[in-house]
Amino acid sequence: MSEPIKQSAAADQSMILMQGVHKWYGQFNVLKDINLDVKQGERIVICGPSGSGKSTAIRCLNRLEEHQQGRIVVNGVELTRDLKHIETVRREVGMVFQHFNLFPHLTVLQNCTLAPMWVRKMPKRQAEEAAMHFLERVRIPEQALKYPGQLSGGQQQRVAIARALCMKPKIMLFDEPTSALDPEMVKEVLDTMVSLAEDGMTMLCVTHEMGFARTVANRVIFMDKGEIIEEAPPNEFFNNPQNERTKLFLSQILH
Repeated sequence: MSEPIKQSAAADQSMILMQGVHKWYGQFNVLKDINLDVKQGERIVICGPSGSGKSTAIRCLNRLEEHQQGRIVVNGVELTRDLKHIETVRREVGMVFQHFNLFPHLTVLQNCTLAPMWVRKMPKRQAEEAAMHFLERVRIPEQALKYPGQLSGGQQQRVAIARALCMKPKIMLFDEPTSALDPEMVKEVLDTMVSLAEDGMTMLCVTHEMGFARTVANRVIFMDKGEIIEEAPPNEFFNNPQNERTKLFLSQILH
């Protein structure tokens, strides 16, 4: 009799919980009372003007930034200064940055196999098979033996996505993954992310790509001056924003 209850609990499981989160840089309160609950399989897009705290908020989710007040729980593990907790969370959370962060002296294949072999203790052959699977998934398997410097920006970002997927994460964080790319390369990266979303990956994405937000997001969150100002499903967010700051932001970025 208990099985159905277990299943429904899993479907409703909070993968990310932020409760009353504050962060300061010296006197500057960069995050102010952030509250967010992301369920398994949800896709959240965070947008807002530069300096609004968007990137800081998602970097707190794998302890690249440390919050000073409130609670952050990721996949059931609370992030504190306990290094074991931090390691546990980082194993389950993949992150893709604005500037790729690939190792230039390693081939694409080596970039993808490094973490699974070191962190997950995966045998080399198995790690290489997984890497090729995910390079196929992002549609660049033919680049496996090249070095990052031999690839275009869009290809490097797809390698960064494949590398994150090689750790088989439960959550993917994207921090402005297309903002360093030439416009013609943006689509290939967004297509890869749309495909991940269709597979049901839990995703948080900081981006100004509003077409992506409309297509993929379950919820769009607007941040300004360190606060969550508004959150709503995409239709509601774009067609009927409630807050004056949201309306101003959308009028500036939607043409």
